Amino acid sequence: MAPTPRQLARENTMREIVRIGREQLATVGPADLSLRAVARELGVVSSAVYRYVGSRDELLTLLIVDAYDELGDAVDEALADAPEEPRARLLTAARAVRTWSLREPSSYALLYGTPVPGYAAPADRTTQPGIRVVLALLRVLTDASAAGRLQPQEREVPEGVRADMERIRAEFGLELPVGALAAAFQLWSGLFGLVSFDVFDQWGPDTLTDRDGFFDYQVGLLAELVGLA
Repeated sequence: MAPTPRQLARENTMREIVRIGREQLATVGPADLSLRAVARELGVVSSAVYRYVGSRDELLTLLIVDAYDELGDAVDEALADAPEEPRARLLTAARAVRTWSLREPSSYALLYGTPVPGYAAPADRTTQPGIRVVLALLRVLTDASAAGRLQPQEREVPEGVRADMERIRAEFGLELPVGALAAAFQLWSGLFGLVSFDVFDQWGPDTLTDRDGFFDYQVGLLAELVGLA
């Protein structure tokens, strides 16, 4: 069934609210988001905006979901055209994360920067979009494992860590060995650590002369860590 004019108008208004909210992120930061400012930009009274978004926290949640989905889309689109070779696929996904994050530093900071005081993201709305990238990385590793291209180092996995990995394997139906899944967590945190250092310029201005090359090199080290052949 085609959407009604009322539904189309509401969807358009919601898109405009998110767009204006993203602009605010870049200028005043998440803690100072203002629905009154959104209303002024839309050219309506504040009460009209509250019919769509009930609070600043609700606007933050919309922006978080929007950012996670945009990042997830960027990775999925990059992987759709990536080579079949596992290390190349991993590098393609990693580059897509970095490219989006450098292009959208305010949205990246909302997701992976300092928490907003007094705000707690609702898990029922943010968890699924929030794990899209890590699930894409796990698919790369799972496909590599099925093709015999994943050879993780044999390490003893502590009992508590093993229990967590087994639970996560069961929850998401993963075919990865426990050790490989545990290493994938280091891949996940290592990738976003690298990206954060770039986005927040934590390397310093004179440390690296070829940040693109350094990033690719570090991702290669992470690939070795998880055992991608």
